[in-house]
Amino acid sequence: MSRTDTSPIDTFLLIAADIKIAHSIFALPFALLAAFLAAPGNRPGEAGIDWSHFGGQLVLIVLAMVCARTVAMLANRLLDREIDRHNPRTAGRALPSGKLSPRMALVALLLSTILFMLVCSAFGFIYSNWWPAILGLPVLGWISVYPLLKRFTALCHLYLGSSLALSPLAAALAIQPESVMQQPALWLLAGMVMCWVAGFDIIYALQDLETDIKQGLHSIPRRFGISGGMWISRLLHMIAAACLFAAWWIDDRFGLTFLMGVCCIAGLLIFEHATVSRWGTKKNALAFFTVNGIISCGLGALGIIDILL
Repeated sequence: MSRTDTSPIDTFLLIAADIKIAHSIFALPFALLAAFLAAPGNRPGEAGIDWSHFGGQLVLIVLAMVCARTVAMLANRLLDREIDRHNPRTAGRALPSGKLSPRMALVALLLSTILFMLVCSAFGFIYSNWWPAILGLPVLGWISVYPLLKRFTALCHLYLGSSLALSPLAAALAIQPESVMQQPALWLLAGMVMCWVAGFDIIYALQDLETDIKQGLHSIPRRFGISGGMWISRLLHMIAAACLFAAWWIDDRFGLTFLMGVCCIAGLLIFEHATVSRWGTKKNALAFFTVNGIISCGLGALGIIDILL
């Protein structure tokens, strides 16, 4: 039975805990790095970034990222609540356990959508860039239907990767629309995010292999087995590392600092796979959250430092 006597603050805290707002950290550093790449004036010999203009844009990007992920995660929880109810790992989530009603989750989703579109519109009103407002709803639609993919295809992991890969491109578009077509490094960064996310989502799916089989859901581990799925994950992560090396090679704003970060990230990906090979899903929290959080924050920070220096 769902709760009906909780305060708005309690409901907000329940939703924040259930969708793990802190995990916005996976995509946010890549969006911020792309924003710095797209910012005018940051190439050698140029005047430098206009912080009076760029600072406000960064604040809007952070708000938009948090709102977009909240919409996507609430859509995920709503679409998957019956599946989650029959999965021991997810049965305790707010919706399948009855702690949160579908109606309240839908209200929160709609409010997050409205706030996201207001933030996107602010780019138009303040900075005369209407692309975020024009593409806002299509982007939300794309990132929100991910849960449906596992009902039909094992390519759901790549679709999730493509959803997060939109973040650096969207951030660059919000800063300077023409940069998306002028800077190949942005597309390599997006390619890295896509392959990186798809690779670790395959690892994450190992936990639910038996449940997926029982419920008729699709995943790469179910389609190719645990060993085959891990090899596909390794291949995707090798492509992700190659994208980063290529971005460092072609963009003269990336120097030794970024290259050191890329090498460290390649090592962390190797460590992630070694951990899974040694422990299976017993230490999935270490492999999934800790390592990938370090990868995201580390790469974003080192890339931004290189651009500023």
